[in-house]
Amino acid sequence: MQIEPRMKGTIAAAAAAIATALAWGANLQAASSAGYVLQEFPVPPRSHPHDVAPAPDGGVWYTAQVGAALGYLDPATGRTREIKLGAGSAPHGVVVGPDGAPWITDGGLNAIVRVDPKTNSVTRFSLPRGREGANLNTATFDHRGVLWFTGQSGVYGRLDPSTGKLDVFDAPRGRGPYGICTAPDGSVYFASLAGSFVARLDTTSGGATLLDPPTAHQGARRVWADSKGRIWVSEWNVGQLGVYDPASSRWHEWRLPSGDAQPYAVYVDDQNIIWLSDFAGNALVRFDPALETFERFPLPTPQAAVRQLLGRPGEVWGAESGTDKLVVARRR
Repeated sequence: MQIEPRMKGTIAAAAAAIATALAWGANLQAASSAGYVLQEFPVPPRSHPHDVAPAPDGGVWYTAQVGAALGYLDPATGRTREIKLGAGSAPHGVVVGPDGAPWITDGGLNAIVRVDPKTNSVTRFSLPRGREGANLNTATFDHRGVLWFTGQSGVYGRLDPSTGKLDVFDAPRGRGPYGICTAPDGSVYFASLAGSFVARLDTTSGGATLLDPPTAHQGARRVWADSKGRIWVSEWNVGQLGVYDPASSRWHEWRLPSGDAQPYAVYVDDQNIIWLSDFAGNALVRFDPALETFERFPLPTPQAAVRQLLGRPGEVWGAESGTDKLVVARRR
């Protein structure tokens, strides 16, 4: 059967319309995934950057764990500088304190370390005798300016910078304390990777109240609070994101889309969107709690090994410990 020229034109127009619609749909999908742009910045070779902390002046601090140094990146120029922390140093976490200075949990020195951002002078607050090998991990400041920290060997503690007084406590269930955060009401929470729980700390007595997620042996690795005071948890062992709501004392969990996901870092941005680093999937993952949807952003370099995330409005920063780079996801 022959097709008349007019019908041929109609069919061609319809095919073009379908192709246009499909292309438009693809562009819509690309646009939804293009709300953020990823950019990487190299740091000195063999730095093995572990954690990052955006600085008040627009730069980014990072711990050069293998380099025994605290590094600083200027994103405007891509230039870096490093401040040596001393023989035996193996810095893990870094946060910016109320004084505007970077504070470091240094597992190699078994000490909390402060670096003066203007003079680069290093001040060390060593853990007391009998607390050697704490395997210091991460830190957070409460609303009184006291620094709280974790040690994977089975401890957590606090340092009052105004007096230098340092207290160390034995963690419930022994080894495992890892991520730590401060909620909007001033409460402090930490996650235990080996213990598979979250603990809420009494900032006066130092006591810990255990909060067990619904999934057993989930490997709670890091925690972060949103503006409503809900505590978000990366569940490393089971590929899940969890949240605890102190107002209702209820938990909820979501499995990441990738079957072999390993959520390492967790961070809540200024819009109450949750970010995770998928260690096995070499990606950053964005979770919208209102829609309960995940969005995946593959990292540009293979085997990036992002262990921690932190940010400021419009930016989420991570340390690529496997590639000697820092990475940022910026809102367009």
